[in-house]
Amino acid sequence: MVNAVKVFKKTSPNGKVTAYLNQRDFVDHITHTSPVDGVVVVDHDYLRGRRVFARVAVTYRYGREEDEVMGLHFSKELELVNTEVAPNTGDIQVTDVQERLINKLGANAYPIRVALPQNAPCSVSLDSGDEMSTQPLGVIYDLRLYVADQKEERPHKRNSVSFAVRKVQYACPGSNRQPQTLVSKGFTLSPGRLNLEVTLPRDVYFHGQSIEAQVSVNNVSKKTVKNMKAEVVQHVEVTMTNNHFSRIVASLESREGCPITPGCNLTKTFSLNPIASVNKRRFGIALDGQVKDQDANLASSTLVAEGKNVNDALGIIVSYSLRVKLNCGAIGGDLTADLPFKLVHPDPSSAKAPLRKTQSTDIEFEEFSRLRRGQSIAED
Repeated sequence: MVNAVKVFKKTSPNGKVTAYLNQRDFVDHITHTSPVDGVVVVDHDYLRGRRVFARVAVTYRYGREEDEVMGLHFSKELELVNTEVAPNTGDIQVTDVQERLINKLGANAYPIRVALPQNAPCSVSLDSGDEMSTQPLGVIYDLRLYVADQKEERPHKRNSVSFAVRKVQYACPGSNRQPQTLVSKGFTLSPGRLNLEVTLPRDVYFHGQSIEAQVSVNNVSKKTVKNMKAEVVQHVEVTMTNNHFSRIVASLESREGCPITPGCNLTKTFSLNPIASVNKRRFGIALDGQVKDQDANLASSTLVAEGKNVNDALGIIVSYSLRVKLNCGAIGGDLTADLPFKLVHPDPSSAKAPLRKTQSTDIEFEEFSRLRRGQSIAED
């Protein structure tokens, strides 16, 4: 079976610089971040002693552009990387895809490799809830390749190539923990307690998977449980403004088995599927892509290395929890249990075989403007 190598191509407005990327994501592996590899093609006669530089900038927009008045700005742009990439002055370890591209494109092709700092924030977009909003909210990355005499020069659009890239995280292997929580509530002037236990079969879920929670109720109080409600809650922290808010991305209310009278027990399973398609155009929903993209998912949980605090992460911190509520009426109130879990993407490298030099040398070029993102190796 032969894999087709898919690379993303983009050319500068003057046609003098063409860049090819075999991946559009900086992948954060917790311990390190994989660089973005590719090839840039530029004619020697056009360079005339100049150099090709790579610049990675992150825009941190935490407010709508339409609300910016009197010189007030709700965004910060930080330059994370600005380095010379061609003509290469030092040795660079060429990947198989880069080697095949260079052989195909000729002597004017140079391999490039761009790496991000380890503490760079992950890409997250916030739904503004308004279709008229011009600039997306959240953490947005831009990779620009440009020709200049010095890297301090401002890039010109006519001889530069810009890519919208992301920094993403995938699920860490080997997590077998089964989250569980037990809460109880006593009532004034009433003996006994109401006990609620919530259990999840695993700690990590992938986007699109249903979350099945087992709920056990032990009512040894004098109150009656009238109904139950399960919710998947997305928690978002905007570190730039130290703002915290939560959004319900999936919910289910049930009266099956209710009322739970004093002295009765109930065990029930709730199945919830948090997806982005039913949560679009809701202000504050965190997504992993632009709102207009059809394949955008809910933002993945922010992951950190073992022993580190997730609150020390930069950018926009996202987490999820399963919330179960027991309603005991207006006088009895609610009993609520929150159980954290992780919602992430599976690591695609674990499901695909590495590219070998003995495979087909056919390369499939995709114009970058037609695709938002994709894998370097197409599905067979």
